Amino acid sequence: MDLGLNEEQEMLKKSAHEFLSKECPKKLVRELDESDSGYSKDLWKKMAELGWMGLAYPEKYGGNGGSFLDLTVLLEEMGYNIVPGPFFSTVILSGLTLVDAGNEEQKKEYLNKIVNGETIMTLALTEEDGTYTAASINATAEAKGDDYILNGTKLFVPDANVADYMLVAARTKKGPKPESGITLFIVDAKSAGIKTTLLKTLARDKLCEVVFKDVKVAKANIVGKLNDGWKVLQLTLQKAAVAKCAEMVGGAQASLDMAVSYAKERVQFGHPIGSFQAIQHYCANMVTDVDGSRFIMYKAAWSLSEGLPSEMIASMAKTWTSDAFKRVAMLAHQIFGAIGFTMDHDMHLYFRRAKSGELAYGDADYHRNIVAQQLSL
Repeated sequence: MDLGLNEEQEMLKKSAHEFLSKECPKKLVRELDESDSGYSKDLWKKMAELGWMGLAYPEKYGGNGGSFLDLTVLLEEMGYNIVPGPFFSTVILSGLTLVDAGNEEQKKEYLNKIVNGETIMTLALTEEDGTYTAASINATAEAKGDDYILNGTKLFVPDANVADYMLVAARTKKGPKPESGITLFIVDAKSAGIKTTLLKTLARDKLCEVVFKDVKVAKANIVGKLNDGWKVLQLTLQKAAVAKCAEMVGGAQASLDMAVSYAKERVQFGHPIGSFQAIQHYCANMVTDVDGSRFIMYKAAWSLSEGLPSEMIASMAKTWTSDAFKRVAMLAHQIFGAIGFTMDHDMHLYFRRAKSGELAYGDADYHRNIVAQQLSL
């Protein structure tokens, strides 16, 4: 059984690692963490020129015709180098959703702009309870002539502060089940009636509160079918969870690499600390977590790429990787000791990503419940 990457994926992984090591140093990461925009326009342009924005989009819309699996290879390297910016919200949350559910006009208009680096998009889904369930969606959109009038508040919307457009989930009809009557809209982020507030977060990622007050949205901007948006969002959330796993695997690998290197160099009591059994076991546990996460993540990514039913494997991957990255980061901190907790050290950058990644698109307990449901429990 071959679990390795193919030749093209190996080339993508190597070239991405080399590019990001040079173009996205930790100094830039720190600067962007503290900035209001959270991304570098120069780096964004270069990534677009490399074809990364359209890696998994069909060629007819300007993409490279790659698969979701190819995209996770790139995301692992992005996680390894902690690439800040709206790539995830634009390419995965928004672009892939349009590929799956958008009509031809929407795909031609928005995907080409994403591929060229001209447009930033995001998904406005979660509300005050911060969960990823249909029952949590209370924002409303009422039909009025050729438009819908959107009202409500979305919380923890990634990169809304710099977005040109948002995919907004709203309730257009009350149904017998929470999943009924949800519709997805493309909304111009500069529309009258939208107020966006940047939130302060542990990971310094750019999450926002977005308030919609009597925002006019054309009926032509509905993505997928009216009142049937939850089916679209379920697939989006599966892909988002696995894509976030890819980022976390990269971050865990970087944490492991740094800790092992330090354990070989740091001398205490006349010996490298890596010669002590406790440290050796820490490193053994870390590499087990990293490789285990990578294998289940790629299995889930492959399943999604093949169009197979993937709800269970996607949730298994997110459950395992959410816990594993956190364990790896904590053990790495113990190996580094006090130096790893200083702001000048890179380790705290990865620990913050481990915590934010754990919560993104459902924490481990949320996904354990999905796995249990798939087992008919």
